[in-house]
Amino acid sequence: MAQLSMSFLLALSLLAFTPFCSCGNNYQDGNLYPQFYDHSCPKAQAIVKSIVAKAVANEARMAASLLRLHFHDCFVKGCDASILLDSNGQIISEKRSNPNRNSVRGFEVVDEIKSALEKECPNTVSCADILALAARDSTVLRGGPSWVVPLGRRDSRGASLSGSNNDIPAPNNTFQTILTKFKKQGLDIVDLVALSGSHTIGNARCTSFRQRLYNQSGNGQPDFTLQQSYAAQLRSQCPRSGGDQNLFFLDFVSPTTFDNSYFKNLLASKGLLSSDEVLVTSSGVSRGLVQKYAENNELFFEQFAKSMVKMGNISPLTGSRGEIRKNCRRVNKS
Repeated sequence: MAQLSMSFLLALSLLAFTPFCSCGNNYQDGNLYPQFYDHSCPKAQAIVKSIVAKAVANEARMAASLLRLHFHDCFVKGCDASILLDSNGQIISEKRSNPNRNSVRGFEVVDEIKSALEKECPNTVSCADILALAARDSTVLRGGPSWVVPLGRRDSRGASLSGSNNDIPAPNNTFQTILTKFKKQGLDIVDLVALSGSHTIGNARCTSFRQRLYNQSGNGQPDFTLQQSYAAQLRSQCPRSGGDQNLFFLDFVSPTTFDNSYFKNLLASKGLLSSDEVLVTSSGVSRGLVQKYAENNELFFEQFAKSMVKMGNISPLTGSRGEIRKNCRRVNKS
């Protein structure tokens, strides 16, 4: 994420915001535009919204899972639904990567959406667009902002296990490493902080933050950037060994509501992951943004919506590139 000037930050703070963002309303760069399916599949967005709503009503955590699928897809080869491909023939699935293994989920919900769309309008709506719409709808269902989703992505015919292992930010990455990974995708420091706010919903596994509780620095001492009573509470359910898959709320204050309490937690040294806490300990610019979002929920919502549109435009396949998969888990037969 590029260096942000203080004058831009000041201008940002003076704007009036509303939860709804019309970002991308007239956006047609790369052949992505909101009306892409208006004639070919006019019920597409309603179908996605209905199935996502049912899944989230059944399990609140699913909202975060679907949002995360879109993020992990876009950071590897662009927003092309490569994350959905199972291993088959020449394809080694990204689901096997370190960031995704035993972690990413929601594939059955995507399958259900795709099946319904194939019945309504065969060979029309891409899996990549399903992920983008499901991410938006999941956010709204948990009380977050809405935005207009530019559409017209096509699906890749391959996956990248190495890209998934190397390009997705990890919980124990340094701030500079995370920033570098965002910059590689054309995203900046504002996008980094705003998109990190998605951790206002969802869970993390014990294995993702254990090093903070016991031996982050390698000297056997706990991480004192983590508020100690909170750390003690975490240690009771995340032992030094074992319990790797035990789940913890990323935002313990309002774990199923999309709001700005995540940023308030960071300022109180109660960010669960190291990659959360570095936003306030490693950069004055990122800490300033955290403070602004903690103070102003509407400001956070507006920027989150803008950054989601921006992320959704990472290297999309359009035109004759890629394909419209009939099944999101495998490429079409030639």
